Amino acid sequence: MKQTSYCPVESTLEVIGGKWKTVILYHLREGKKRFGELKRVMPLTTQKVLTQQLRELEADGLVSRRVFPEIPPRVEYDLTELGRSLEPVLAAMCAWGVEYDRNKKCEAG
Repeated sequence: MKQTSYCPVESTLEVIGGKWKTVILYHLREGKKRFGELKRVMPLTTQKVLTQQLRELEADGLVSRRVFPEIPPRVEYDLTELGRSLEPVLAAMCAWGVEYDRNKKCEAG
C-alpha cells in the first residue's frame, strides 16, 4: 500500500475550495444574509451553484441555515463558530488580493 503525505492545505481546500465558497464566507462575515442578498452581491454565480455551495458549507459545519415558518418562507444563512474561525484566513486572502491587484496594475501601467 502506497502511503501519501499529509498536507493540511489540502484539508482546507477540500472544505473551502469551491469556486464561490470563500466569497460566500467573505460576505457572511458581515452577518446573517438571506439567499437573495447573497445572490445580489454575487451576480456572477447561478442560483443552482449558490444553493449547492451553501449546502456544502452547511454540511461541513461552516454555515448555519435557519428557516423561518413564514409565508413566503424566509431563510437566513450565517457563519457558525467554526466558520468564524476562518475570518483570519479570509482577511489574509483579502489583503493578499488587494496587494496582488495593486502590483498587477503597476506592472501593466
